[in-house]
Amino acid sequence: MIGRSVSDLVGRTPLLELPLRISGSRLFLKLEKFNPGQSMKDRMARSMLDDAERSGRLAPGGTIVESSSGNTATGLAMLAAERQYRLIAVVDRHASAEKLRTIRAYGAEVRLVETDLGDGRVGTAAREALAHEIAATTPGAVYLNQPDNPANASGYADTLAAELASELPAIDLLVGAVGTGGSLSGTARGLRARMPGMRVVGVEPVGSIIFGGAGGSYYQSGTGTPEGVAIGQNVDFAVIDQGVKVGDREAFATARFLARQNGILIGGSGGGVLYAALEAITASGAPTTIAIVADGGEKYLDTIFDDEWLRARGLLDPTNDAVLGARVARYREQE
Repeated sequence: MIGRSVSDLVGRTPLLELPLRISGSRLFLKLEKFNPGQSMKDRMARSMLDDAERSGRLAPGGTIVESSSGNTATGLAMLAAERQYRLIAVVDRHASAEKLRTIRAYGAEVRLVETDLGDGRVGTAAREALAHEIAATTPGAVYLNQPDNPANASGYADTLAAELASELPAIDLLVGAVGTGGSLSGTARGLRARMPGMRVVGVEPVGSIIFGGAGGSYYQSGTGTPEGVAIGQNVDFAVIDQGVKVGDREAFATARFLARQNGILIGGSGGGVLYAALEAITASGAPTTIAIVADGGEKYLDTIFDDEWLRARGLLDPTNDAVLGARVARYREQE
């Protein structure tokens, strides 16, 4: 394919089959880090901008305002540069340094929200409040509000679902992270129209409140909803058959195992999704499973792939390697 703009390069990411030791089951990773902004949020960013332009809310040379943990702001910053908009990204200290450097590299402005929340607490409420304020007081500004923006989910129903359906004629189980809800809900709705019998498992960190339970701190980035924040309208519980929680220790151990054993770098939320997918396959024996991996581990080299960072937070856990090794084979063993 030859693109004429960076927008043309969004989507068509690779699907990789992970070799399993679980008889009769196949697991495919949809590797969204191969989008030009290196995460699945590029799809949402393009869809929300296209919708804002069509509706007339976003005029040429206008200002985009968005609250983000990093990946959405990266996608918006990339596309804002392409289309010559100003972007003000409102973030908190949960965003990795690599993401913040990337957002600024595209010429966007970063507003960092300082909160008195402890390490591991996400400042979503403070971010959203500031984003609302900036948009209301900035002439020509549009607050995209990804948790409640319908163009979030439709950006996945129109692209990611169509790609998966074209690649695999039958999918028994779809597993993905739930944050704003748009990616999993949109993809699930798009696929269910073609595969009504498919089951959907939503994954959130322990400490997130989407599927109930007590709120708490967590370090998985770009996923979940912290205590005190309204669950986004894009979370469609009608298309999610099961909601599960995965702790940081298990999520990060899974991401690190995949890097060392199979040469694939995925982010922490992807580690949580893969862990949940393996649990679900073991329990159900689903023949064909898709795990949506939102981004790559390259953005988290100073955190989840750093032993000292993990050790300081009590998250270094080599004990999961044996469990994971019993379910996931090395590629060399498959030759």
